[in-house]
This record gives sequence, C-alpha cells and structure tokens, in this order.
Amino acid sequence: MSNSIFRKKSISQIAIEAESGSGSEHKLHKTLNLRDLTSLGIAAIIGAGIFSTIGNASASGGPAVILLFAFIAVACSFSAMSYAEFASSIPISGSAYTYAYASFGELIAWIIGWALVVEYAIGNIVVAISWSGYFTGLMDGLGWHIPEQFTMDYLSAKNGFAEYMALANPASAPAYLKEQYLAWSNASELFGLKIICDLPALGIVFAITGLIYRGVNETKTVGNLFVGLKLVVIVLVIIVGAFYVNPDNWTPFAPNGFTGVLQGVASVFFAYIGFDALATTAEECKDPKRDLPKAMIASLAICTVLYILISLALTGMVSYKELAVDDPLAHAFKLIHSDWMSGIVAVSAVIAMASVLLVFQNGQPRIWMSMSRDGLLPKRFSVIHPKFKTPAFSTLVTGIFVAVPALFLNLKEVTDLSSIGTLFAFVIVNAGVIRMESHRNEYHTGFRVPYINGRLIVPILCLVGLFLFIVFDETKTFMNLGAKENWPTLAFWLLFVGLSVLTFLKRFSTIPVLGMVTNFYLMTQLNFTNWAAFIIWLLLGLVIYFIYGKSHSRLNQSATT
Repeated sequence: MSNSIFRKKSISQIAIEAESGSGSEHKLHKTLNLRDLTSLGIAAIIGAGIFSTIGNASASGGPAVILLFAFIAVACSFSAMSYAEFASSIPISGSAYTYAYASFGELIAWIIGWALVVEYAIGNIVVAISWSGYFTGLMDGLGWHIPEQFTMDYLSAKNGFAEYMALANPASAPAYLKEQYLAWSNASELFGLKIICDLPALGIVFAITGLIYRGVNETKTVGNLFVGLKLVVIVLVIIVGAFYVNPDNWTPFAPNGFTGVLQGVASVFFAYIGFDALATTAEECKDPKRDLPKAMIASLAICTVLYILISLALTGMVSYKELAVDDPLAHAFKLIHSDWMSGIVAVSAVIAMASVLLVFQNGQPRIWMSMSRDGLLPKRFSVIHPKFKTPAFSTLVTGIFVAVPALFLNLKEVTDLSSIGTLFAFVIVNAGVIRMESHRNEYHTGFRVPYINGRLIVPILCLVGLFLFIVFDETKTFMNLGAKENWPTLAFWLLFVGLSVLTFLKRFSTIPVLGMVTNFYLMTQLNFTNWAAFIIWLLLGLVIYFIYGKSHSRLNQSATT
C-alpha cells in the first residue's frame, strides 16, 4: 500500500498532463501578466487584516506590533521564495497540492489539498461575514437600513438577546448587542423557527462567484480596479493620520512585553495570507515562470511596507488601548473627530474585503480542478466551461460551499483554523524545496531559492534561540512538560533541534529550513482547540481519500493496468 499512496509524479509528467488538458475538454485562458498578478496578490493580502484584525493585534502588542508585522513578513518571505521556485518550475494551478505531489507523493498531496480547503473556504466565510458588517454599516450611514434579522447569524442573535435581557441596565448596552436583540425580537417565524440569516454575506459570495464563473479576464479587470481604489485610500489614511500622530501614544512601545506582541500572531498572519493564492493562477499566466515569482515577492513587500506605516499611524493617532474593536481604522478617525475619513475607510473596507473574496474564490476551484485531474476527486470538478474557460462546476460548488455557511453561521471564532491550514501548507512547501534540492538539475528551469549553506547558521540560530527562550520563558515550559498547553512549544523545539542536526549533516539550504521553522513556530502559537479541530479535519480527509481518492487515483489505476 505504501508504494501506491506515496507514489510521486515527475515534473515532466505533470507538465504533459496539464498541456494535454488532463482529460478535460478545454484549457484555461492565458491572460495574466506581471501587473495583473501583483495586483491580485495585493488584493488577496490587504483585506480583513488591515481593516479589522490589526486592531486587536495593536491592542495587545501596542506600537511594537510593527515588529510582529516585520517578523511575520520575514517568515512569509521564506515561504514566498519556496512557492516561487515551485511555481516557476511547475506552473500548474494546483499550488501547494501539486508541489507536494511532485516532492512527497500522493498521500501528502491529498492532505495538503484538504488543508487548503480550510484556508480558502473558512477564510472566505469569515471575510464574507466581516464584509457584511461593514456593508450594513455603510448602508445605514447612507440612510438605507437593512433589517437586523437579515444581517447576522441565528446563534449571534439568540445569544445576544439573552445577554441583553440579563443586563441590569439594557439602555447602556453596546450597539452590537442592541442589534442582536432587535434581530431576535423582530424576526419572523416559520414553523416556530425564527428566520435570521446574513443576506449581505450570501449576496457578496454569489456575486463574486458569478464574476469568477464568467472568466479570469473579468476577474482581473475588477481586481485591478479594487486594488487601485483601496491603495489610494490606504495611502490617504497614512498621510492624513500622520497629521494627527501624537508621539506620546508610542510610549510605552511594548506595554505588555514580548508576550503581548505575540498574542497577535494569528491575527497578523491572517493579514498576510494571500500571496500563495497566486500559485493557483499559474495556468492562466502568459509567462508563469518569469512573472509568478516576481509577483509573489513584490506583493508581499508592498503590503509589508503599507502594514507597518498604517500601524505606526494608527497607534500614533490614538492610544493602543482604544483599538480592540472590529473596525479600528474607522474607529480611530471617529475618536479624532474626522468623520469624513471614517466614511472613506468604511467604503474602502467594503472594496478591500470584496477583493479578498475575489482572489480566494478564484483559487479554490483551481485546486479542486487539479485534484480532479489526478483522479482524487470526481471528473466533474475538472470540467472547463467551453465559452468562459473556467472550471465551471468547481466554481459553482465553491460558491455554495462558502455562501451557505456564511448565511447561517458565525465562524469568526475559528479564524485561526484558516491560519493553521495555511501554515501547514507553508511548512510542506518549504520541506518540498529541501527534498527536491538533490534533483534540481532534473527539474529546475526558472527561479530558484538562493542556496545558503545552513550547516553552521541553522544550528547556531537554534542554540541562541533555545538559550533566549529558557532565560525569558516566564511560564517555565520545560519545568512543566505535563501541561497540554506546552505541547506545541515542545514540539517546535524538537523540530528545530532535529532540523538543525539534519542541516549540519546534510548541508540543507538555510532559507527553506528557516521557512519551516518560522511557520511551525507560528502554528504553535495557536491554541489547543484549533490544533484539535485541524487534526479532526485532516482525519476526515484521510477517510475520504481511502474511500474514494486512493482507488480512483490516475497513478494508482495506471499501476494496476
């Protein structure tokens, strides 16, 4: 069994199958250039992170949150280079799934593909719900009120109603609690069940899905427009905010210490997710080997600069203590009595989040298409529309898969599940570059990760890091090995030490090793509940693989004929 489930595809085999259409009737339309790809990368990265999650990260880390943005940018840059190498060498739409197929084999590829479902689907559900909140507020500001029962999920309204009724002085309840109370109180009933759903979230997902179904040319046109508008607004926020900066707000720089800064890891990393989605457009690029690596690195660099500048402006305008809200940019301008800027930010947030949905809704069907080509999913998932040149069935299924939960559920609390799936994919892609190093002459034709011998660098970094951790570890992790909350941290150090030994012995390249280490470290900063949910999700995926994927795999079938 091990021979079949770990059988790998050669680079040439992947290229031949993609060129022949892999059993599909039509190929995707090649229309994306470097500017389009960079624009899509910025569209994917700058979204909910800069308009919502940056607030909580700033509230816990203070002005020092800029260090966290810089650290995670470096961590992502390692992975971006690894993605760029694979995207240049294997310009196929499957992204990390296809790269894992070439470097580790079928089972690992399936696991990665299944993990990416979490990244794209749950991430988009959360973004759709966040977009609904901004859109509803914007409509209220314009005088077009949407009934509360059609702007949120059932459980939020039910729980909010109970919490509101339990207050000693309901009149002092926060605005969101009053909205939840009104939603539950005013909702119509059908067969004794209150009709409460998030219609704006449903609407935006269906609208984006329809656009993507029409074709990548339409998608890039709208995406470029969205990116242009939100970049103008972000630059405006930075410039206007600079005039209201009070340097006293930057003191203390790290009010809650290094621990407080790290509390925002999941939120800040979620703000960087997106550059990897560019890899799913490989078959629609005019020159993927040249343009994809440049676009990934360029979009990441541009967004990092903007994130740091806007964090400085935000924490300089108001005290970090005021930023633990869902709309920190708009809230900050309200506090300094600049309502016109608050309105502009609200409009920009609606556009920014829509652009994120655009890129990720575009990426998910292409991963399913690649998995279907390999036989791991039914053939319908790889059918290309004869007119629009898009994976039609996969696109429609993705729309339903995201729209229905966004209509009824509140999944904001599982945002970290999206991050852990992405981090897992990053770890595997970096490991794949290490694994493929000995075969570079056989497969490499484009960008390559610069080789820096890590024989001394990695072990030294490990020893220095371990020493600093032991000295400054307030929780005494190594003195309390039985506590389950310490298990992820212990797993990280075991991985780091093990990789350091292997790097010393086998002279691994420094950059992909550090990519593995930094991303696995970020995974350990997520709580135990998210690890448990992720493991359960992967186990469910394995069940599906062994029931359907393994027997229908094209590689498995060719081996038995």
